[in-house]
Amino acid sequence: MGMSPPPLTVWFDGACPLCTREISLMRRLDRAGRIDFIDVAGPGASCPIDPALLLARFHAREDGVLLSGAAAFAAMWRAIPVLRPLGLAARIPLVLGALEWAYVRFLKMRPALQRMMR
Repeated sequence: MGMSPPPLTVWFDGACPLCTREISLMRRLDRAGRIDFIDVAGPGASCPIDPALLLARFHAREDGVLLSGAAAFAAMWRAIPVLRPLGLAARIPLVLGALEWAYVRFLKMRPALQRMMR
């Protein structure tokens, strides 16, 4: 009997110091190995859409559905037991809307944060 793939795939920017730190933490928290982390900046990365689009926003695939932004973060949180309550709360449209609002603002600050972390 073959092993089934993890139920969640997350694409991240391995060239971004901010992103790699966050993904490093998520990998440590994902003790059950439920998430397949793919470095879009790495050689031969398998991407479901244009890699430039994957690098512009955080993306994940949960149950065959491609998600981006706050919805992708929420999917990742649902796969990690300690963060699952936050991920479940994000299923509430008002909560997800607030998280997306914050994420869009974070994206505007991301380049400056990346420069500071280099």
